[in-house]
Amino acid sequence: MKIKHLKKRIRRLLLVKSTSAKKVKYFRELGMKIGENCQIDTLGFSTEPYLIEIGDHVGIASGTLFITHDAGIMCFRDEFPEDDVFGKIIVGNNVFIGSNCTILPNSTIGNNCIIGAGSVVRGNIPENSVICGNPATVIMKMGAQRMMYRHNPGRIPTVKMTDPEKKPHVIKHFKN
Repeated sequence: MKIKHLKKRIRRLLLVKSTSAKKVKYFRELGMKIGENCQIDTLGFSTEPYLIEIGDHVGIASGTLFITHDAGIMCFRDEFPEDDVFGKIIVGNNVFIGSNCTILPNSTIGNNCIIGAGSVVRGNIPENSVICGNPATVIMKMGAQRMMYRHNPGRIPTVKMTDPEKKPHVIKHFKN
């Protein structure tokens, strides 16, 4: 039994430096429902990953935690000696979740949302929303965010470039 546990830990440690595709494959094996074209840069998917559903075209930045249980019930072990509390997490399509967010049990994030870095999400987030904070609240609609990106002076077409190709373009852009 110890060898099986050790192999599992080694595999998880190797995933830290692995590609998003390998992380997606691993979490699907654990029972997570993950859509197509997702970019996952975190390993923080709770002890019940099978309670998490992620839609298509979702980006999840590093440091983000998905928590599917409420361990606070342990403070009431005298009343609930055998019970634990769980909740599903559902993430819609075309969602970006920034670095170091915490997604709590029984949360649903609608389609077309941006979750700002460091946010703590609980409950139902309406589609087409930009949210941030602790607790996370809607700060604007996606249309307003699109307009901000359209006029952002730091917007540079580098998505298809490698890091070495991108570097001179970014440096040149900010020298002016």
